[in-house]
Amino acid sequence: MAIFKLEQIERSSGYRLRLRYADGVEGEVDLSDLVGRGVFKRLADPHEFESAYIAESGDLAWSEDLELCADALYMKLTARTPEEVFPGLGETASHA
Repeated sequence: MAIFKLEQIERSSGYRLRLRYADGVEGEVDLSDLVGRGVFKRLADPHEFESAYIAESGDLAWSEDLELCADALYMKLTARTPEEVFPGLGETASHA
């Protein structure tokens, strides 16, 4: 389940999507670097790319087996690192 709730997606030009999150963060992501590569090969078809939706998990999806993590897209939009987004991520369990 995504920490950052993806609320809306809108298609833009090319292989771009405009995303809006519940906390008010919004912006456009360019996914052209993924399209046509590996599991994203089928997204080279513009009609397939345009079929994107928000999955029950909260992630950006094209099918049950092709999703992008909403949290990773949030970091891409905000240019924040995982450590900035998830405080304490790098801490070790030295208190045991």
